[in-house]
Amino acid sequence: MDKNLRNSGDYFVSLAPHIRSGDTVQRIMLDVLIALVPAAIASIYFFGFYSLAIMAVAVVSCVLSEYVFQKLAKKPIQINDLSAVVTGILLAFNVPAGAPLWMVAFGGVFAIIIVKECFGGIGGNFMNPALAARVMLMASWPQLMTTYIQPDGTTGATPLQILKGSEGTLPTVMDMFTGNIGGVIGETCAIALLLGGIYLIIRKVIDWKTPVIYIISTAIFLLLFGVKADVLVYEILGGGLILGAFFMATDYSSSPMNAKGRLIFAIGAGLITAVIRAKGGLPEGVSYSILLMNVCTPLIDRLTVGEAYGPKKA
Repeated sequence: MDKNLRNSGDYFVSLAPHIRSGDTVQRIMLDVLIALVPAAIASIYFFGFYSLAIMAVAVVSCVLSEYVFQKLAKKPIQINDLSAVVTGILLAFNVPAGAPLWMVAFGGVFAIIIVKECFGGIGGNFMNPALAARVMLMASWPQLMTTYIQPDGTTGATPLQILKGSEGTLPTVMDMFTGNIGGVIGETCAIALLLGGIYLIIRKVIDWKTPVIYIISTAIFLLLFGVKADVLVYEILGGGLILGAFFMATDYSSSPMNAKGRLIFAIGAGLITAVIRAKGGLPEGVSYSILLMNVCTPLIDRLTVGEAYGPKKA
């Protein structure tokens, strides 16, 4: 990935060749938005137009927060780069279909002002803003964030909660693929997320290795921790694993700069996700795993960056 978005006091010089990219932040963010369209359509289809309202409120709160903060701080207004729009959509994708709109708006303000702008704006945030906002909302309003509406309008347990012992019947694998299950609005339709991920890979917006290694690592560690092979497909398709792997573990500013670092990041995220799911009390661990690896990114960069040129000093 191009790491020109990184804004840090330390500068690393990678080994040649150095390839100049003509992509702009706006073009990259537009590609991400295009990749999110299939999952957005699926959320509206399965959860109704209220999910569209959630997306609209999340986007407006993120864009408005960025505009007001940059205006008050007398910084250049950068809402046209679409990064706040992407954060808003990802935040919306991480809340249940019944989430109150005021809570979604609060999450948008937190994601932009606290996580993004207070650390320097785009490229300066040390963790994914949408995921940080989700964890904050989970800690503040856990009941609202864990009341999941099913596509038929009733409330019920998600597949991962059922695997943890909650009452309910596991859906078919086809329902898992198509999104006919409960959960947060943007994580349920695996096929829509995979289509978006493939688009980002084809457009060279993301490196395929990070999401693929993350998902494979999670599956392998789950098996090692005693998860039965016959339910492994539910662990992969359920929860936020595919959403997180393709759209948040690949965040430019909070993931490692080089290939070796991204490999470590993906395996580490897979390990933490598997530990939480298999050994912890929570049914899901994607958000926490990515955020923890975000915090480790500066250290990973320092340990994996190569020497630019010249002989090694004695």
